[in-house]
Amino acid sequence: MGNDIQRHMSQLKMSLTRNIPFPNIYVQMLPEYKGWIFVDEEAASQRGEWRQIFSNPSLPLDLEIGCGNGTFFDYQARKEPNRNLLGIELKYKPLVQTVRRVRKDLLPNAKGIRFQARQIELLFGENELDNVFIFFPDPWPRKKQQKNRLMKLDFFEKLYRIQKPGSIVTIKTDDLPYFEFAVEEIKKSPYKILRESRDLHQSPWADENFVTAFERIFIKQGVRINYVQLLKPQSHQ
Repeated sequence: MGNDIQRHMSQLKMSLTRNIPFPNIYVQMLPEYKGWIFVDEEAASQRGEWRQIFSNPSLPLDLEIGCGNGTFFDYQARKEPNRNLLGIELKYKPLVQTVRRVRKDLLPNAKGIRFQARQIELLFGENELDNVFIFFPDPWPRKKQQKNRLMKLDFFEKLYRIQKPGSIVTIKTDDLPYFEFAVEEIKKSPYKILRESRDLHQSPWADENFVTAFERIFIKQGVRINYVQLLKPQSHQ
């Protein structure tokens, strides 16, 4: 296992926490969150074994990619006590703020991860995850930035492999060009599109939607929310 972790970490395209020369207050807080937040090598060592960190490892295991300030993460952990939930963030401030919400009430079914989501295959094994949520990822709008976009074909292919058959991916974004780009990438992937809307709040699924903090800002600005839901089929159709 140790050699595998070293090999995985050598592939990782992010700065490691232990190498930060001037850690900010949120990095300094990480020891307080031992057992609640898993960073870098510690997270990679859990590959294939994430269910074991929870008090009830028999429950389904869901993932939120990019937690923002944690409002959805907190809501989902409370709404679904019979599902375990991981939240992945690269930046320390939103990660700590997110996990702080669930640690305050000692919710046993929610934990945080500091890792690079684009390299999610280093973090999870095949068929390890159930449902996945991706809300308002960075659109990287400039052409020279677009190589940094998360929602590209190679990412969807990685995600497909680590989800269980029958699992769902739910995506929301305020950025229409990025949304349309992502939908075209999804169509090349093995996923089946279940739902698609370029105005979620006027769609048949509006009543099911939890409005995140980012979403409220966009609504006030009159920005429409784009939405797509994907299925990993039980078997290849």
